[in-house]
Amino acid sequence: MNTIRAEAPASGKGPIASDPNLVWHYDSDAAPDHECELLVIGAGPAGIAAATQAAQLGIDTLLLDEQVAPGGQIYRSITATPVVQRQILGEDYWHGAPLVDAFQRSSARYQAGATVWAIVPKTPDRQQYEVAFSIAGKAQRLHARHILLATGAHERPFPVPGWTLPGVMTAGAAQILLKSAAAVPGGHTILAGCGPLLYLIAWQYLNAGVKIDALLDTTPKGRMRAALPHAWGFLRSPYLNKGLRLLRTVKSAIPIVKRVSLLEALGENKIESLRYAADGVAHTIKADHLLLHQGVVPNINLSSALGIEHDWNNAMACWEPRVDGWGATMLRGIGVAGDGAGIAGALAAEYRGRIAALQVAMALGRIDMHERDRLAVPHQRALARAVQGRAFFDALYMAPVGFRRPRGEVIVCRCEEITARQVRETVALGCQGPNQMKAFLRCGMGPCQGRFCSLTVTELIADERGCDPSEIGSYRIRFPTKPVTVGELASLPQTEASQRAVIRFKSSNG
Repeated sequence: MNTIRAEAPASGKGPIASDPNLVWHYDSDAAPDHECELLVIGAGPAGIAAATQAAQLGIDTLLLDEQVAPGGQIYRSITATPVVQRQILGEDYWHGAPLVDAFQRSSARYQAGATVWAIVPKTPDRQQYEVAFSIAGKAQRLHARHILLATGAHERPFPVPGWTLPGVMTAGAAQILLKSAAAVPGGHTILAGCGPLLYLIAWQYLNAGVKIDALLDTTPKGRMRAALPHAWGFLRSPYLNKGLRLLRTVKSAIPIVKRVSLLEALGENKIESLRYAADGVAHTIKADHLLLHQGVVPNINLSSALGIEHDWNNAMACWEPRVDGWGATMLRGIGVAGDGAGIAGALAAEYRGRIAALQVAMALGRIDMHERDRLAVPHQRALARAVQGRAFFDALYMAPVGFRRPRGEVIVCRCEEITARQVRETVALGCQGPNQMKAFLRCGMGPCQGRFCSLTVTELIADERGCDPSEIGSYRIRFPTKPVTVGELASLPQTEASQRAVIRFKSSNG
């Protein structure tokens, strides 16, 4: 990877549901490290907007985030990015600067580098929750009356032959390197897949002076016809003019190959070339970097582990937590906002975060229903504008079935190195669903805990059984939702009962 030289900017400012009774428990009589009325998990646009709104309404708010600075993926490193030339990342990226600034000036507390790995009800009526999280390898606890999950999205798995070779990464990962370290690929670089993000990063790379050898678009023939019923919303959306300008720039500078139906990264210790087929004709081109992308899906591990009901979205081919228009779930005191509740984009996530915060304020007694509804009006109107055109994009860029449901020796579960053939053959042996698949193959039991294979496994099983993925379900996620060391558990505050047990153990063992 190369590094962009930093220069001063010319102007401007910088239904499935886990059993909710199957939860992870630990002795929790000791005083927690923190207490708050509202805990927000995730500092993307939904999380920071919700935390800012809640703090303005006088709610004691704490935001925990895994990253080192607020912004999430879309506004990653916006307070410290070395990419200071505004034109490289574009004005949509810099829209996050005032959003983060307002959050930092609010009374909401913020903790970076915090990984949440367990949430359990503190009381049977769910008046309060206990949350376990780790910072720099040390576990801590807190009590919160209300929790808002703003965990955002992650890229959909794109399992193709050779996708585990060094030099192959997702377009989202490449964008993280660009935003956080001004690192860009050198040598022969190929973008492949479908969706707006693929063209956005191509545009950003062009702005940064990166040469892209080809963009291989996997959008199948006939998709425009499927998207046309939603065209009126797209024509009135904020995406139209910006999207057309971006596409013109990309098409004029990068060779674009349409209707790509096969991708295979080739090489020994790293990618050396890429084999692809378009319109039935096979080609091989040299490649040092291959960036893959076929859309994003909600990050549902925490919502699944909590036991929130999820529904299969056929238009997006993914699971979504079941929430109402206020971000409320079936569980008292638990809400979901932003792309973690369903993919709608950064602007929509921001407004959904504010709307969810108003719901929390009403639940906590800060405002009544009339005031909630009054304050929500401008955010609901802005949200309606922000989601115009989404149905058009969803229909046009739905990831092709052939790339969602691989065959043969393509690795599906990267952690355990399980192939598509193994998954399909296990279904033939009688495996009915993803949780049984764990027992057969350990698929989904690695460090990522199913984040990168869950959707693929669900669809492969559905494919073999000849049914809809909604009938298959997904992995049953339990706490802890992230790998936790024994040392982290040992660092939790000790109760009097546990201290007495340690004394007795030491006494009985001399």
